[in-house]
Amino acid sequence: MPSYEQLSELLDPATTVLLTVECQQGVVGPDSALPELAKEFRDSGALAQVARLVTAAHESGVQVMHAVAERRPDGRGANHNARLFRAAERLPVRQLSGTTAVRVAPPIEVADEDLVVRRLHGLSPLAGTDVDALLRNLGCRTLIVTGVSANVAVPNAVFDAVNRGYTVVVPSDAIAGVPSDYTPAMIRNTLALVATVATTDEVLACLKRPRRVSRA
Repeated sequence: MPSYEQLSELLDPATTVLLTVECQQGVVGPDSALPELAKEFRDSGALAQVARLVTAAHESGVQVMHAVAERRPDGRGANHNARLFRAAERLPVRQLSGTTAVRVAPPIEVADEDLVVRRLHGLSPLAGTDVDALLRNLGCRTLIVTGVSANVAVPNAVFDAVNRGYTVVVPSDAIAGVPSDYTPAMIRNTLALVATVATTDEVLACLKRPRRVSRA
């Protein structure tokens, strides 16, 4: 784990953005299309930790961005080139644009100044979306990645951010995947090689600073 000084240097509120990945009701809520993943996200405490991080970001002036995966009712523009996409088409709960399923799940709070970026295709919150351009316009240097899943979307987000030149911080207790023992293995063997891994409490300790002047 990094020292407080090392982590604090990375998490300058003026150049840090907190990203929540697919923390939407149809994925992590009680009526999830993926109940095993949703249960792990709640039971592990990761959902509560993401909510704590978002609240602290709002209080400290760190920009919050929510990456949401959704699809049109007709499926137009969606991927069909992997087993995961084909399975998603058969799920009882579909992440349809404009429905409750694609709203950010409680207890995570969405503030007026938050940015919500929606994608209709692919596996990554960054590739082919507005996220990268928005991060650059915000002056982001460090991206805190939270959410689900540690199996697919979170590592995609981390790799794509690193490939685009951002420094990434992953709060290890604010992401989840299935089965439960997969997440620590992914963190230890993969994410720790390219990102700074810390705990939510360690990140929160660095975010508790005087509010900066708005970037707007």
